[in-house]
Amino acid sequence: MKKLLIYLGMLISPAVYAQKDLPVVALPANLTIHFVSPEPIQYVDISSKQLIGDLPLKNVFRIRLKDSSSKFDDAVLTIAGEKFIAQYRLVPGNGNTPTEIAITPAETRPLDIAGIGFSNNQLKAMALNLIARKPDKHMEKVKAFGIEGKLNHIYTMGNYIFLDISYRNRTNLRYDISDMRFKIDDKKVTKAANAQTVELNPEYILFDIPAFTKTYRNIFVFKKMSFPGNKVLLAEMSEKQLSGRILTLKISYQDILDADTLPN
Repeated sequence: MKKLLIYLGMLISPAVYAQKDLPVVALPANLTIHFVSPEPIQYVDISSKQLIGDLPLKNVFRIRLKDSSSKFDDAVLTIAGEKFIAQYRLVPGNGNTPTEIAITPAETRPLDIAGIGFSNNQLKAMALNLIARKPDKHMEKVKAFGIEGKLNHIYTMGNYIFLDISYRNRTNLRYDISDMRFKIDDKKVTKAANAQTVELNPEYILFDIPAFTKTYRNIFVFKKMSFPGNKVLLAEMSEKQLSGRILTLKISYQDILDADTLPN
């Protein structure tokens, strides 16, 4: 943990604050304080052995005295998220301290870690921006079993690719989604033994939709990808039932090369 803290310290912004300049949080005995982060917490360090903490949720850190009868001198609490680091000066206090403290942008400094990309909150904001826009393209289509699938648009931002995909069910049977798989496969497979399939896992999916009656639309986010012209990216949606309906959208590498920049 100490090595990780030193590593992070080399990557944060040049401004380094003295302990006396940190935001002060009073920690009374017999009280647990919860720090609520705007993004998943990746790392925590407590400078005092008299204090104990844990992560009950991915974006909540709680801390308290190990023993309500013990005392502690000033301590420093360090919390790092996906894109920020925040530090607080903990001091003994009374019962007037709030039990929930939100980590605000004013109390954080950005982490400049090469290749870390966007946080989940940032990807969510971008995906929500896209889903709010009316689809203006239909790049690829597939029809089967009374269902029509469309690749509405492909966007790019930094090292990320955003796929805007929708389906319309023209039958009266609800479609219960078993799985949504993405894989790179050969355009033409002459022998099953020669097929080389590569599964891709999205970095982020906007909605977790288990079923739909008439329409379905979602944003799938991937890290930047490349594949040769004899390959194709397949977006395969399958139904739960044993005789379920399966639809496969074929996305060429040229479609990805023609991606538009993410709109503001």
